[in-house]
Amino acid sequence: MHNYTLSHLKALEAEAIYVIREVAAQFTKPVLLFSGGKDSITLLRLAQKAFSPAKLPFPLLHIDTGHNFPETLDFRDRLVEQTKSRLLVRTVQESIDRGRVAEEKGANASRNALQTVTLLDALEELQFTAALGGARRDEEKARAKERFFSHRNEFGQWDPKNQRPELWNLFNGKMGIGEHFRVFPLSNWTEMDVWQYIKLEQLELPTIYFTHDRDVIERNGVLLAHSEYIQVGDHESVRSTRVRFRTVGDMTCTGAVESSANSIDDIIDEVASARVTERGGRADDKRSETAMEDRKKDGYF
Repeated sequence: MHNYTLSHLKALEAEAIYVIREVAAQFTKPVLLFSGGKDSITLLRLAQKAFSPAKLPFPLLHIDTGHNFPETLDFRDRLVEQTKSRLLVRTVQESIDRGRVAEEKGANASRNALQTVTLLDALEELQFTAALGGARRDEEKARAKERFFSHRNEFGQWDPKNQRPELWNLFNGKMGIGEHFRVFPLSNWTEMDVWQYIKLEQLELPTIYFTHDRDVIERNGVLLAHSEYIQVGDHESVRSTRVRFRTVGDMTCTGAVESSANSIDDIIDEVASARVTERGGRADDKRSETAMEDRKKDGYF
């Protein structure tokens, strides 16, 4: 790894660790949102470095749609055991059973948007004042508007036009009763930075990030993993191909890419030449021009 790349990664690492420590210093009850994806795995490693040799001063929280990739859930549980972290899980199915949300119907039904209510209910139930997440500004145009410390009102909503300035990395965590913050230590990282850091730290990942044979359905230009959660349309067919996933999420909306990348170096080369954004295969982002921003305003991750 070139010295420039190494110094760049170390600068990003130092910034992220600083933000994580600021969260521990300013908030009474933080939590780390954990999906089992590469960004939350990176965030967990940074949190470990921030407080080593002590244990993490906060738990992990996974909002499970019930339609997650089994490989990701298996990896999540192994990593939690290895790192001796405390994992809390809240499920969309619980929200459905309680009448808090209604299951979507139709061929394009997904539980992805329903996670918002489950997340907000969990934050209120457990009285968390700050939720650390692995979102990055380069992911999507709505993400690019986010600050490191993202204030949410008493309804969990985000106002992109009314954010606090963060000059000289001074973060204002002051909030009213019932409000909370989302905090994004990886804000200034890119997809390439994350992969370079994973290589540097030799982090283990779920197998779905690497090439494998999988049955897929092509829908609106997106390759979706064939599963019991997806209805195959009359004019759709299931085919087997070599794919990997650039992001981890709900199986009903997380698109695969055809790929032969079976190592971190292969993935780095692939990302360097990619002409489609990381979330370009996310069907949930294609529901409207402002799909992500609308979800975020309502309290999404």
